[in-house]
Amino acid sequence: MPLFFINVRHRPGPTGLAVDPEGAVYADLNAAREDVLAQARVMIARERHTFVRDWMDCSFEIMDQAGQPALTVPFSDTVVELEDWD
Repeated sequence: MPLFFINVRHRPGPTGLAVDPEGAVYADLNAAREDVLAQARVMIARERHTFVRDWMDCSFEIMDQAGQPALTVPFSDTVVELEDWD
């Protein structure tokens, strides 16, 4: 199973990235995406930080084992669009 590093982008620039130094193993990239969406929901609901003004401006930057970008998942993806409810 592949190893992915789940970084959190909370503002632009190099100081706005919380880097995951350990990584996590997932069945595939889609499994990693589903997990970070669940993590984002928890963070939005429970965590308060003075350095994060709007969670909807944040994103997870998923990197592969080689350190290459694999997927960016905006926290705004946690919000279901009304047309998705049909």
